[in-house]
Parts: sequence; C-alpha cells; structure tokens
Amino acid sequence: MSRSSGRPAHEKARLRFHWSMSAAGDPSRATKARAEVSGIPDVEAHVEFCRTAERAGIEYLLTAFGAHRPDAVVLATALGMITKRIKFLVAVRSGLCSPTALVQQINTLALLIGGRVALNFVNGHSESEQRYYGDFLQQTERYARSDELIGICRALWAGRGPVTHSGPYFRIEGAVLNTPFRSPGRSAPELYVGGASPQAVQLAARHDACLLTTPAPDEQLAARLAPLRARGGRAGLIVGLIARQTRESALAAADALLKRTAATAKAVHRSFRASSSSTAFATTFDRALECEWLAPCLWTGAVPFLGPSATALLGSYDEIADTLVDYGRLGIREFLFLGWPDLDEMERFGSELAPRVREREMEMEPC
Repeated sequence: MSRSSGRPAHEKARLRFHWSMSAAGDPSRATKARAEVSGIPDVEAHVEFCRTAERAGIEYLLTAFGAHRPDAVVLATALGMITKRIKFLVAVRSGLCSPTALVQQINTLALLIGGRVALNFVNGHSESEQRYYGDFLQQTERYARSDELIGICRALWAGRGPVTHSGPYFRIEGAVLNTPFRSPGRSAPELYVGGASPQAVQLAARHDACLLTTPAPDEQLAARLAPLRARGGRAGLIVGLIARQTRESALAAADALLKRTAATAKAVHRSFRASSSSTAFATTFDRALECEWLAPCLWTGAVPFLGPSATALLGSYDEIADTLVDYGRLGIREFLFLGWPDLDEMERFGSELAPRVREREMEMEPC
C-alpha cells in the first residue's frame, strides 16, 4: 500500500468521478459577481445534492474555499453527519492556520463522518482575497509555503512521535495530537493539489497528491503533466459536462445554456480575469477567447459567461465515454465535474454515461 492512495492494484485502472458542490442551491451562481453571491448555505439543497451524487456513483463532492462561500470544513462536517456514503473533498489554503490546528481539525472531521474526507490544497486565485485573510505573500511564495505545510501535516499524520519543525513559514515544537486520522484502509487523508502552473505540478509530484488541473489541447496537457507522470504521480481534470443522447441534442443544450446567461456575466468574468493571479484561470479564459473547441468534445464556449471552470466535455454519451477512457489511457484517471444545472447533469451521468465508461474501461491497461 502506497502512502499516496492506498487503493488496491486492481482498482487503479478504474476512473474516479467527483463533482463540485459550488453551485448547490444557486444554479446561476457562476454568472454573478462574487460580491452579489450569498455565503449562507441552503442546507436542504446541499443535502439533495449529496443524495443525488450518491445515487449517481460520485465519489467525492468538493466543498470549495472562498470569502463568498460558507466555510469548507464546517460545511463538510454538517453534511457528513447527515449522509452515509458520499465523501468530501475539502478545499484548503495554506497559511490561514497552523499545520497542527489544520491536522487536528481534519482528523476530528474524519472521526465524526467515518473517514469520508480528502484535502484539496489550492493556492488562491486573487491577491486581494488572500489579503482578506491576512495573507500578503505572492503566488510563488504561497506555493513554497504549501510545500512546507504539507510536509508538516504528513509528519503529524505519520504519528511517529513529537513533530518539531523550523522553516521559512512555520515553526512547530514537539507537536503531538491525541486525535488520530481514521478512515478505512488509510492513516492519512488522500491529497489533491489544484492548479496548472509548474509550481502546482511540482507540489503534487513531491507530495504524492493528485493534480487537479484545467483542460488544454492534448499536446499542451501532456507537456504540463510530464514531470508528474515521470514520478508516477496522479492527474485529474476539472471539467464541465454537457452529455446527451446525441451530439445534436448536446449542442442544442449548450446553445440554450448560453441564452440563459445574461450579457452582464461576460463583464463579471472579464473583471475576474483581470484581478486573478491564478495561472489555471488566466490561461483557460484567454484560450477560450481564441478558440471555441480544443478537441472534438472539449468546448470552451461557456467560459466567457461562466468562468474558467466552464470548459466542458460536450457530445453524445458514447462520444464522451470514449473521450474519458482516452484520457484514462493518457494517465488522467480522475475527473471533477460541474454541470448546468448540476443535479440534472449528475442524474444523466449516473444513468447513462457512467455505465458506458465502466464497460469501456475494462479494456484499459492498468496504470
């Protein structure tokens, strides 16, 4: 069993499917300026989201981080206490609390909900928002701090004795926690790193984390992931989903989606692009303005209206199933989906798309 996943060898060929819970209770959230978005969680809508994900065979639901959202850890705790199977991928930004406090918090969450938690380390996408939290480091320094943070967290999860560390960003002396991390088959949470920059790739590779990255043309994506694959690392794709019985009906659904979004949404995302320091967001947005299709089933047409996370797999169930399996052969084995609206797309995924993928992936070679 490796420290990175702990998954049996016969399961490693299986693609893994996750979903972002960012728009639960507000399907039009992505069209609004962040100052206009409510951070008050709609508990009933979130529970319905969790139940739908469980029926659809989704593994993790992402609880995202941001000043315009409820706290990711508290939200995952509340939802985990009233659900049974769905797991939570909790977004974390380094530097907002001590490594010891973070590990204690996540270990407590795991104990309360049966270990159904993983961590997604994100570097922050806006200098101004980082300053809301008292963080004035630049992007490169934030990656260095995350590197140090994850190393300390790993030492605490290993539990081999008191942890002492003195580095550029953290100083810990004799740290011991009596609250362990417990999850079936694991002594530490599964780790993910979000981003598309070389620093994000290096961070994921160093810490045996799965890199959750944005789509790009195959050649660019392969080049981005090469350092990770050289070390046997894991990769996943953050991508929207517009899947229908036929390609024509998927294109019609995409057209209807754009008609539902207001022209003001374009101005919202142009403004966000101008203020963001995220490599993933910037490159995705700029590429979408130049080219509407990155591949036969990879569509960027919604990005100017719904933001950088809106690059989508668009096509028939069979086309998208083939595309997902092709990604798997390239070493991209995990997918974090979004839908518009999420619940409808998730239902279609569970009933139509997932069975096709499972049938096709039997032909894939283990990774």
